Amino acid sequence: MTAFNSLNSLDYSLLVQIHSAAQSSLLDSAMPYVTNLGTMGGIWALFALILIANREYRNVGIMCIAALLLTTVIGEGILKHLIQRPRPFVQYPTIGLLIPSPTSYSFPSGHTGSSFAAAWVIARNLKKLAVPAYLLAAAIAFSRLYLMVHYPTDVLAGILVGTASAVCAEILFKKYVNRKEVQNT
Repeated sequence: MTAFNSLNSLDYSLLVQIHSAAQSSLLDSAMPYVTNLGTMGGIWALFALILIANREYRNVGIMCIAALLLTTVIGEGILKHLIQRPRPFVQYPTIGLLIPSPTSYSFPSGHTGSSFAAAWVIARNLKKLAVPAYLLAAAIAFSRLYLMVHYPTDVLAGILVGTASAVCAEILFKKYVNRKEVQNT
């Protein structure tokens, strides 16, 4: 057995344990709704647009959008196509899904990436919203495991890609804003 197969087997075993420990009819009903909040970064993009509409918070909204775009390009556009990891329900067809089958690859989790990208920007710039932002991001990430459409390492990679994208977006944005301010003086 190769190291990759061992990791994959361990990942699947952990996924089954997480699902089994948490499984309930309440979560069976709730998790599809929670996961839909993160579809295409929807809830985060909506929040960012609300921020952009308010002059005081416009820069935070712009950084959120930039972080969402960057994590989408890196995760969905590059990594998923390079790695091409099948989703758990593809590798283990006995898994019954509570949502329609996602058609993209599994690694990394895009829902998780976008959630943690936006949560990081929000937490850094709107401190009062840090806990709710991270709680929602964690709930969306957990929903991907609960619904068995991602492995734990997919979600972990999503957290890392999302956070790194947010850090880069903020650095680039602040560098651009500082350059613009220097040019205007």
